[in-house]
Amino acid sequence: MRIRIGYVAIALNLPKVTSSSTVTYTNYQKLSSSEQKLNKLKQVTLSNIDDLYKILQYNVENNIHFYRITSALVPLATHPDVADWDYRKIFSIDFKHVGKFIKDNNMRVDTHPDEFNVINSIREEVVISAKRNLWSHVHLFDDMQYPNGRMVLHIGGAQGGKEVAMQRFIDNFKNFPCEITDRLMLENDDKTFTATEVLYICRETGAPIVFDVHHHMCNNTGETVESLISDIFKTWESQPLPAKFHFSTPRDTEKDRKHADYINAEDFVSFIEICRPLDKDFDIMLEAKMKDKALFQLVKDIKVLRPDWNWIDNTTLEF
Repeated sequence: MRIRIGYVAIALNLPKVTSSSTVTYTNYQKLSSSEQKLNKLKQVTLSNIDDLYKILQYNVENNIHFYRITSALVPLATHPDVADWDYRKIFSIDFKHVGKFIKDNNMRVDTHPDEFNVINSIREEVVISAKRNLWSHVHLFDDMQYPNGRMVLHIGGAQGGKEVAMQRFIDNFKNFPCEITDRLMLENDDKTFTATEVLYICRETGAPIVFDVHHHMCNNTGETVESLISDIFKTWESQPLPAKFHFSTPRDTEKDRKHADYINAEDFVSFIEICRPLDKDFDIMLEAKMKDKALFQLVKDIKVLRPDWNWIDNTTLEF
């Protein structure tokens, strides 16, 4: 049983490195010529890809095997009013280079499209926009030649009532291209759709659940983690990757939806203990403000709390 721990997007130990530099549409419009506009997009995208590669190298050097790529890697990638921005062709070699590095080092990477991607919206234009944005994530994985790439998605809104909204999600999901849906993982949220409701949707769609422990503590109807954990793992049985979980610590009160800077190690250890009897590999994405620094601090704290636990490298537990 192996547990890999990862972090999101920004490596704070690399202070001048970012793969999320942006070009706003407002600033894009201010540029005087088509050539200037394209050059600006190319400049920022190349910088982002180069810095992504530096972050991935840093991860490998520190035995970090699990990482979330920013959704802002390519500025204005899906903006409907940005024409002639063929970044896939322009950076084809760069994407392949990144993908080869990921595969050569047996890393797991994924993405988390922004919350405005709502495929169960009652507004058709929102669903169409979500599809366009999700295609861009699929294209990134395709261009990296990384078949294990997956993306996390929330269920969305509850217009018309939760049951109607859940069915709308299922129906829309089944009508989406398989190139998108085969890469989707569905996450319970902290306000609307509980883990139990997302598990139902996962059974109907065949998608796996990304169980967010913090969200569950904020939004549940009395279900315990112990009562859900077996069903959570079952959604991953047909998947090529181990189950994935999200873990964060509330910033202030127990049900505070905001993430703290670091992870409460005692709570993390308690969650691991719940999972251990199932004896299955899984990966945990930390959602903490201090990113990679929070990961390393958590490992230090766990070693104090559980000195007998076996670490096979800097971020991987084995039982």
